[in-house]
Amino acid sequence: MSRKPARMIRSVKSMATTRREYMGGVPPSRLTQFVIGNKTAKFPVQLSLVTKEKCQMRHNALESARISANKALEKNIGSANYRLHIRIYPHIVIRENKQATGAGADRVSQGMRRAYGKPVGTAARVKMNQILMTLDTTEQFVVPAQEALRKAGMKLSTPCSINIEKGGDLLH
Repeated sequence: MSRKPARMIRSVKSMATTRREYMGGVPPSRLTQFVIGNKTAKFPVQLSLVTKEKCQMRHNALESARISANKALEKNIGSANYRLHIRIYPHIVIRENKQATGAGADRVSQGMRRAYGKPVGTAARVKMNQILMTLDTTEQFVVPAQEALRKAGMKLSTPCSINIEKGGDLLH
């Protein structure tokens, strides 16, 4: 995995690098499940986690948000009373020009020579007011579902808001 913090990846600076067939060794995304919970039932209430800024989100941050929301939902609601759907996919390849550190690193490192970097992970590029994940549930579980989405939003690198819809009417 990469050693650089997510704040270096967060801003949308250049063109997206997405063609994996031309680059070797792109690590797979940690985000593997996109729909969790009861996949067949119909739920009247839909909560959405919406971004407030445009940015890039790393695949491990998205997986962390999914795990925290799912854990809170299974604990408070039960797995049969919700459906969580991740709406974005991390397809942008993140590259890093790794530098050697420690004694004698100046003789080992190449500096800025051929500094395009090696692929170290993937990220999802999101726009302002884009839906990241939706959560379908019943009216009696709206408060714990809202808390679960709040916890998931804390794991992400952009500020998020929660929208609630009942039968197609936006409430919040």
